[in-house]
Amino acid sequence: MGEDGATHQIMEDIALMRALPNMTVINTCDYSQTYMATQAIAEWDGPVYLRFGRPVVPDFSPIDTPFQIGKGIVFTEGTDVTIVATGHLVWEALEASRILETKGISAEIINIHTIKPLDNELLLKSISKTRCVVSAEEHVQAGGLGEAISALLSQKLPTAQEYVAMPDVFGESGTPEELMVKYGLKAGNIVDAAIRVLNRKTNL
Repeated sequence: MGEDGATHQIMEDIALMRALPNMTVINTCDYSQTYMATQAIAEWDGPVYLRFGRPVVPDFSPIDTPFQIGKGIVFTEGTDVTIVATGHLVWEALEASRILETKGISAEIINIHTIKPLDNELLLKSISKTRCVVSAEEHVQAGGLGEAISALLSQKLPTAQEYVAMPDVFGESGTPEELMVKYGLKAGNIVDAAIRVLNRKTNL
């Protein structure tokens, strides 16, 4: 929430809501997806936590794409590294994929808008192909999307993983852009994480 400071920036909410029994947790990436998610939630049987932010971000989700709770979306297909993003970091992941392409790296970008229940099938299919993964989220690492993916992989497909997430700190006051830069939540940080995980994959 930028200038409103730490009291208005809850960076641990996904972890808190994931821990509640029967709670569905959704984190949308732009206006269009939020609109479609709201309609889907109205038809959903059970409690739902819908997370979205106030900063202005590009509206890039096709408005005619059905929103399926619990089903991720593959935005770009790739063969070298899987980048799984949620919320505002989906756009940054798409930007990162363009940078990686100039370096000869093929990145598969997945938008995981539903963090609980997680789309295990889609994630395992992609990561089985690329054999490495980067998770990207505007949330502390503890209990967020990245650790949800780690829990899945530890049981089904042990894989090299890198995290792009908030460090173990409270938020501060500043513009959303300033804070995204400070906490390493930009496309360049995702590119760096992808290169690190590719090096780890090569060395395994």
